[in-house]
Amino acid sequence: MSTSPADPVRDPRFLRDLLGVMAYGELSAFERLSSDARYSPTLRDRAVLGGLAVSEFQHFELVCAKLAELGIDAEEAMLPFQPSVDHFHERTRPSDWYESLMKAYVIDTVSADFYRSISGYVDADTASLIRTIQSSEGATAVLGERLKAALADDPRLASRLALWARRLLGEALTQAQRVSVDHALLGGLAGVDEARAGELVRELTAELAAAHSRRMSQLGLAG
Repeated sequence: MSTSPADPVRDPRFLRDLLGVMAYGELSAFERLSSDARYSPTLRDRAVLGGLAVSEFQHFELVCAKLAELGIDAEEAMLPFQPSVDHFHERTRPSDWYESLMKAYVIDTVSADFYRSISGYVDADTASLIRTIQSSEGATAVLGERLKAALADDPRLASRLALWARRLLGEALTQAQRVSVDHALLGGLAGVDEARAGELVRELTAELAAAHSRRMSQLGLAG
């Protein structure tokens, strides 16, 4: 975003909310990947998603440990975000293995971009935790290679997966905006008023969309 980070957030409400939505996001990702593994066409592919699911659960545990360190109950921090996150996953339920793979790729990378973008507004320890959890290069590479292989095997998938990816992006951006606005998250972390917070949300949305478009191009798909 075209702004300099403010001093690290001092209001514990916004840090609690940030960690709460991260924790529930990681727990949901674990459940999603574990469930979607059933679509896998091969045992190797099932193992790939299973490994990613394990990693997501480890991330969930790291966030819960941070919440405990701050004296915050993890369940209480997550509960405000459960309805919207669950609804998001209901709206984006994949119909087959290829859509599962694309969903994992799009949602994980957009989430990583979102959290990394706001990590400058928190204390150094929390920023380090965010970088550790959202360092998605390994998972992105694995998912990207599997998608490229699927597209090479069946070029007819390209148009379907491109449309699916655009839908996922739209839903993910709507979800990010909802979290930012409904919980005053970005404005609270940045320490700015409502008008400036709205500008930051729009700037962040544009950045997330641009990064997604670049990744789609790398897969040979229209962004």
